[in-house]
Amino acid sequence: MDWFDAQDFEFARQVLQRGIAVIFFIAFLSTANQFRVLLGEHGLLPVPRLLEGKRRLRGPTLFRWRYSDRLLIAVCVTGMLLAASVILGLPQVGPPWLPMIVFLGLWLLYMSVVNVGQTFYGFGWEMLLLEAGFTVAFLGSNQVPPPRTILLLIAWLVFRLEFGAGLIKLRGDTAWRDLTALYYHHETQPMPGPLSRQAHLLPKWAHRAEVVGNHFAQLVVPFLLFAPQPVGSAAAAVIVLTQLWLVVTGNFAWLNWITIVLAFAAISDPVAHAVLPLIPLGRASAQSPIWWLAIVLVVSLLLVVLSYWPIRNFFSRRQLMNASFNRWQLVNAYGAFGSVTRRRIEIVVEGTRDDDPGDDTAWSEYEFKGKPGDLRRIPRQWAPYHLRLDWLMWFLPLGSVHEGWFYAFLARLLEADPPTLRMLRRDPFHGDRPRLVRVLSYRYRFTTRAEKRATGQRWIRDQRRELMPPMALRAPE
Repeated sequence: MDWFDAQDFEFARQVLQRGIAVIFFIAFLSTANQFRVLLGEHGLLPVPRLLEGKRRLRGPTLFRWRYSDRLLIAVCVTGMLLAASVILGLPQVGPPWLPMIVFLGLWLLYMSVVNVGQTFYGFGWEMLLLEAGFTVAFLGSNQVPPPRTILLLIAWLVFRLEFGAGLIKLRGDTAWRDLTALYYHHETQPMPGPLSRQAHLLPKWAHRAEVVGNHFAQLVVPFLLFAPQPVGSAAAAVIVLTQLWLVVTGNFAWLNWITIVLAFAAISDPVAHAVLPLIPLGRASAQSPIWWLAIVLVVSLLLVVLSYWPIRNFFSRRQLMNASFNRWQLVNAYGAFGSVTRRRIEIVVEGTRDDDPGDDTAWSEYEFKGKPGDLRRIPRQWAPYHLRLDWLMWFLPLGSVHEGWFYAFLARLLEADPPTLRMLRRDPFHGDRPRLVRVLSYRYRFTTRAEKRATGQRWIRDQRRELMPPMALRAPE
């Protein structure tokens, strides 16, 4: 059984199980706080309307036959309780099938949410969490050693995540090939963090070095995850360090954190103990029973077979980014920032109490929690928590503001809808209804050090144009 039982990867298993459980907990918490406003019975894109339309759903969901906000909260609370049990290590002390059942429950519950989440759940890290949760389910409990095939499949997931992102960058934008991508990225990324401006102000040679380091970490290092120890652990350490840099300089929900957790699949106990002696060496567990070996091998074979499609995607001239090839969202293709935005355009929503606006009308701006607004405010660190409304606001100028959910959002502002207003950082009307709202676009850029000293601002913006003229609620017929 030596080929199957990875006795030296007990620490990796503990990090993988508890780490993925933490991310599931945050995902369900984020859903409980935001889903009803965005997608609930009275949401911007109501799930009941989706279900009534008899449209083909992305995949299986508990809500196929019935949706209610109360049922959604029950799903979230159940998910958080299951995730908390793993964080506390409770299922891990039982038989190997117990953590499996818990993680498969998390996978099914969150998949139910994602498959009715429409554009608000269209991010690559949703399917990444689902695939990670399913795979980690078969790591077993403390009663058996970690299965080597599952650890290899988790390393294969990290490989697809990193190598796919590296390929899409080289194929997608000349800025990654001429090493200039980081001249822009820190400033134009969807949701800057507290240190994004400092990263942007680094000299250009440092930005070019960042791109070279990124290419090395994503196009070379992933192959070394499968090398003998300690090379495999060193490769994982490189991935962890590069992801930590992304954590420090941006806000990408749980994308970076889940990558860090998954990379531990390649770190052996002796290497971890050598770096941090407080980490115990793996204890010898009893051999895996035949029935457990059979379950794990069947699942491993399934995931290997499903790997055909993402492998083919690597060699495709039209490489897909963040694509699922089956309704269960297993063994997906991943990638990020195939193109780099050169200028930061922000959508700004303003309201007024005036009935007949003119040149002297006072317009007041709504402020969001995560996206830039106030020119002096330091961006907050939100990740791994996911602010879904703020993220979609970043995508609007890349496409069109004429989205159904955005019109619904403007209507909620005109109604002074309390749940919607709680999604914002600041309501300038303090719960009262504005008479009109309008939508503007601004170009934002970080201030230089000299500009910061002179003005105290972290951003400078200039108004580009009015995207939507003043609008009011329709009078009831």
